[in-house]
Amino acid sequence: MQLLQRFIDNWKRKQFAAAEETVLLAVSGGIDSMVMCRLFMDAGVPFSIAHCNYQLRGEASELDEQHVKEWGSKHNITVHHTRFNTKEICAEWKKGTQETARMLRYEWLDEIRQQNGYKAIATAHHANDNAETLLMNLFKGTGISGLHGIKEVNGNIIRPLLFATREEIANYATEQAIAFREDESNKTDNYLRNAVRHQLIPVADKLFPNAVVQLNESISRFAQAEEIYNRGIDAERKKLIEQRGQDHYISVLKLQKRSPLETICYELFKPFGFSPEQVGQIIRLLSSDSGKYVASSTHRVIRNRNFLVVTASKPAEADMVLIEGFPCTVEAGEIHLHFSLVNKDVPISSDNHIAHVDMKNVVLPLTLRKWRTGDYFYPLGMGMKKKKLSKYFKDIKLALHEKERVWVLESNKHIVWVAGMRLDERFKVQANTAQVMRVELRTKN
Repeated sequence: MQLLQRFIDNWKRKQFAAAEETVLLAVSGGIDSMVMCRLFMDAGVPFSIAHCNYQLRGEASELDEQHVKEWGSKHNITVHHTRFNTKEICAEWKKGTQETARMLRYEWLDEIRQQNGYKAIATAHHANDNAETLLMNLFKGTGISGLHGIKEVNGNIIRPLLFATREEIANYATEQAIAFREDESNKTDNYLRNAVRHQLIPVADKLFPNAVVQLNESISRFAQAEEIYNRGIDAERKKLIEQRGQDHYISVLKLQKRSPLETICYELFKPFGFSPEQVGQIIRLLSSDSGKYVASSTHRVIRNRNFLVVTASKPAEADMVLIEGFPCTVEAGEIHLHFSLVNKDVPISSDNHIAHVDMKNVVLPLTLRKWRTGDYFYPLGMGMKKKKLSKYFKDIKLALHEKERVWVLESNKHIVWVAGMRLDERFKVQANTAQVMRVELRTKN
């Protein structure tokens, strides 16, 4: 009964839930989750059960479901249950079996929690799971964030058995004659966790007696060290990152002076999808020419003169919009433009985001499109001096990520306006202008 008393003491110390609050237990039917059910029941903690049938092991899956339902019925405990066509969903989502099952499980569990007002969702992760997670993260190179192991409380998820080893749980099941279902797949090394469990942990136990307990004590210390580490990283972020609109600017000079540079770079760029393997590439940008960049699946880090600019990767979008009449508002990429006809006597705005266009040379429909290599126009104020857009962008020191967001307004294959930047000389309002088109550009919030 020692495990039960330790469970009660741990529950009171951690205050996972108040006495009157009900917890939803994720129960597979295996030894860990069935022992958890018994501990909750004997400790007098109110609970209900949730069971997922992934339909991956034929009759065995059906027997797991039946076992959990019968246990709940015998002890007058509410059992929520569901079935997933996991193989079909894996193919649809193009994800592995374990990842798909985990996503399905936690989404469904949280739905049940919210619908029934349960305080939290409890899983039966224990000290051995924690040690295995630490070792896997350590070998994967996840950094200090991977050394805290499995969190005891993570949002609405609680792990009230993390203090107990697998051996203690197995002994308790034997002592209390707790019936459970054995998942035969746990005996294979098909999954990484199983291989770590069967190959690494036994060796560690031979070399270091009580290795699992010692690893869990280290995990506790790592978690505390991580708190201090994160405060330091947050301070570095505040000093180094300046947000300008949707982009983030980092001074090359300031970053070069930071130490330890690799660790700081890893933490600065990790939230934008960059891997540990890309840190070296990012550091090399500090001594590269403008325009060089490193890309993650969602963002790019671009060297732009004295800064590294973190910007979102170009989204998929229509690269052309037709404007057939006024007034109207159109959306394109990160901008929207409002078109209207105004009196010719309306003062011309000095705001680059507003254009006043002489309608006499405009041929409808207008085309709003992304600029292309080879485009040219006649910049307002330069007479009729022709200039390629690429040269114009270079003159005004436009960065790579900024160039990619530029749209042009075109009439009859002639550029009317480089949106938000400069009007074409051929379309400016003059003394004899009869009708004026006003275009206002605004960035989407």
